[in-house]
Amino acid sequence: MRIQIITAGTYGSVAPYTGLGHRLLAEGHRVELVTHARYTESAGCCGLATRALAADPFEELLVAHGRLGQAPASPRRLYDMGHASRRAMAGLVDGIIEAVDDKADLILLSTLAAPIGAVVADYHRIPSAGVFLQPEEPTAAFPPCVMRLRPESRANRVLGTAVNRGFDALYGAANRRLHARLGLPRRGTAQLRRRRNGIQWPVWHGFSPAVVPRPPDWRPGLYVTGYWWPHDCPEWTPPPEVTDFLEAGPAPVFVGFGSMMPRPAEELSDIAVRAMRRAGLRGVVQSGRAGLSVADDDVITVGAMPHSWLFPRTAAVVHHAGAGTTAAGLRAGVPAVPVPVLTDQPWWSSRLVRLGVSPGVLPHALLSAERLAAALRRVTDDPGYRERATDLAARIGREDGSGQVARAIAARLG
Repeated sequence: MRIQIITAGTYGSVAPYTGLGHRLLAEGHRVELVTHARYTESAGCCGLATRALAADPFEELLVAHGRLGQAPASPRRLYDMGHASRRAMAGLVDGIIEAVDDKADLILLSTLAAPIGAVVADYHRIPSAGVFLQPEEPTAAFPPCVMRLRPESRANRVLGTAVNRGFDALYGAANRRLHARLGLPRRGTAQLRRRRNGIQWPVWHGFSPAVVPRPPDWRPGLYVTGYWWPHDCPEWTPPPEVTDFLEAGPAPVFVGFGSMMPRPAEELSDIAVRAMRRAGLRGVVQSGRAGLSVADDDVITVGAMPHSWLFPRTAAVVHHAGAGTTAAGLRAGVPAVPVPVLTDQPWWSSRLVRLGVSPGVLPHALLSAERLAAALRRVTDDPGYRERATDLAARIGREDGSGQVARAIAARLG
């Protein structure tokens, strides 16, 4: 079977699909991962075919994210953010239309690609399904994933519906362009969502039911499979300076913010090193998109490397609480200090606290060396956080998220 997986966004929105793609390859399918050109080289490891989207419309959006995170919100900054979001969605249209293989047997779509990709798949009469990293369907069990967690309530469903309407509105211009390019009678984004729900369009969610149980009020066709772990190239070896540092003393803490730029690099780097000195801890700082850099006897700066290798060798992880980094920390069985910036990050941060593997959320706007040091002392001094993280990691380790998707595809289309 020829399967395309289409995803867009940051690297955290790409990495899990490398693992899913390799599992489908192992099941005998021909798999192609479609994503931004800057990720295709790293994603196309060990036989996984890749295809680049024609352009990366999310570059402007990431810059707008960074500006919003580095200064107080203002009407102008919020307008720029919304404008960049709408431009990013519209920019996906041409890329997805051109990337879709009309000979594919199945197209799997990430959250951001789904509103466009599902229409293109229908146009070519190709079955499609969602492969989402966050819960999108409204439920009473929890609020939408752009909000912090709150108790179960019917109001959560109302909030979830409202958020989805806002999400659909971001695709308004993209949807008009999409239907014009395909020569289709235009249907609104809300109408398209109702259609997907009406036909029980399948969506597999790549997170653990031990972390987010499937809500009982979800419609049929929505599944929680377990995580899809990024594929790690077997030829990768850690830099000697990193292994030497790790062997030279106690387990360090990790500090990294992925694709987020919540503060200028110098300020973030200074906060990190001063916090670790105050807490009496060694540290590994990942440069990431923000460009962090620390030169200190007890702190080392690293570039990109597999979290699956690094995180188990740490005492705790400080991160922005993106879905992928949150999952990597849980898999490693290490406690966390989440410093959320945008979108779903406060939601995942709250989930870490509720799971008992984090002492609390430290929003990026409140980040300081003093607060970070206090959180690090608490998370490393209290063995309960490590014990709960270890127990949860064992439960997650017994799951086979990619295998569940592979088996479901075989049953559905075999």
